[in-house]
Amino acid sequence: MTHSDNDLGSGTSYVTAVNRSINVAGTVFAYRDLGPRSGVPLILLNHWGAVLDNFDPRIIDGLASQHRVIATDYRGIGTSGGTAPLTIDEMARDAIGLIHALGFEKVDLIGFSLGGFVAQDIVLKVPDLVRKLILTGTGPAGGKDIDRVGAASWPLMIKGLLTLRDPKFYLFFTATANGRQAAKAFLKRLKERKTDRDKGPTPSAFSRQLKAIKAWGRQAPQDLGSIRIPVLIANGDNDIMVPTVNSTDMARRIPNSQLIIYEDAGHGAIFQHHANFVSRALAFLDPEQPDKTLPDPH
Repeated sequence: MTHSDNDLGSGTSYVTAVNRSINVAGTVFAYRDLGPRSGVPLILLNHWGAVLDNFDPRIIDGLASQHRVIATDYRGIGTSGGTAPLTIDEMARDAIGLIHALGFEKVDLIGFSLGGFVAQDIVLKVPDLVRKLILTGTGPAGGKDIDRVGAASWPLMIKGLLTLRDPKFYLFFTATANGRQAAKAFLKRLKERKTDRDKGPTPSAFSRQLKAIKAWGRQAPQDLGSIRIPVLIANGDNDIMVPTVNSTDMARRIPNSQLIIYEDAGHGAIFQHHANFVSRALAFLDPEQPDKTLPDPH
């Protein structure tokens, strides 16, 4: 089903955005597209096991007030076709193919968790494709304990099953009063869309993505010093999934980076502090701000 551009104005909210799909080299990818049609589009890459309905509508609506925002399902996840890849490399190639199929020559990227791995890999593969990069709740290839995401997560997933709570309640937020309140509010926002919801991940896709995460944690470090574009890095001070030290490590290694660490916040810090994060992200993405793209040293 196709829609003309003029029925997609910035008035659309994420909870009512139309489900779309596009064929990329024989695989159908699901996506949603909202916000103004001008300027550089912002592509969202989400976490392990996430489908379109796992994006925080407050963050998407906030960003889409000024930017065209496109949220997408990875291959083999949600209503995207194919089998979930076993490597970040393949996920990055899929995303590059999708961006080209949508007709974009320059994009901004925002990657959360697994999406941050994919976003880094895209920038290193095709540096000219990306104008600005936002990395949240994520870490570099070979980063500390990234290969242990599964080991850190399973006990809290089981706790979620036993307490009848979404595991993200425990995985994304601190166990403090602030964290618990933020977790409840976030999970409530994820249920705001009532119709045309995406379908959840299969156990097989979930497990294949975890293998890709482990492989990323075990692969050789990448040359983050070669990233010459502006990068905004955000996390909580107590991320138990992708330890916060990975965010400070990326900020140290990427020359043109800014780092935000939210206090008393975990992996999902940007959801806990969504209003602050949106304002910081919009300021960072503002085309009026000088890019300060660094000259290539080579």
